[in-house]
Amino acid sequence: MSSVPPTIGVLALQGDVREHVRALESVGARALAVRRPDELDTVDGLVIPGGESTTMWRLAVAFDILEPLRKHIAAGMPAYGTCAGMIMLADRIEDGAPGQQTIGGIDMTVRRNAFGRQVDSFEAPVEVTGVDGGPVEAVFIRAPWVESVGAAARALGHVSRGERAGRIVAVRQGGLLATSFHPELTGDARIHRLFVDMVKGQA
Repeated sequence: MSSVPPTIGVLALQGDVREHVRALESVGARALAVRRPDELDTVDGLVIPGGESTTMWRLAVAFDILEPLRKHIAAGMPAYGTCAGMIMLADRIEDGAPGQQTIGGIDMTVRRNAFGRQVDSFEAPVEVTGVDGGPVEAVFIRAPWVESVGAAARALGHVSRGERAGRIVAVRQGGLLATSFHPELTGDARIHRLFVDMVKGQA
């Protein structure tokens, strides 16, 4: 087995790019910002950070990277989307902007801004299948939730308490991973480690 660390890109159109780079590097990956289509050919996997999903979609179109992203992910490139990145990886959106497009890849329906506005941001412990060591402390900021997953995808985590209990907030389909929360903001890199292991074919 190769000991060369995987190179993982972070889509640098907006969002917590530096925080994701730090988290990936802390678990042994090489990380770099990706903005151009040709840069997708230099990475083994891709993180799609949070931000604002309609802005990210429009910027992806403006930078001519939306179709290359779709092609790379359809061809099997592993990807991990957080918050708006989860929306970008969803095959279907509820409450999207008129004409809003996604990269797609995960057979799920995601409701945009489901947890409310910025002032409704919150933290909650979430048990995530495949992540050892107890629940992660999940930070939700204008976050989506998953309305439903299709047969090809599986839910990995749910909100466990309060009026939001039972809502799906982590999903995996093959080499694609998505969370509606922001692990890059907590200093806990276990989900990034899971994704790196997925890129390496070890999870």
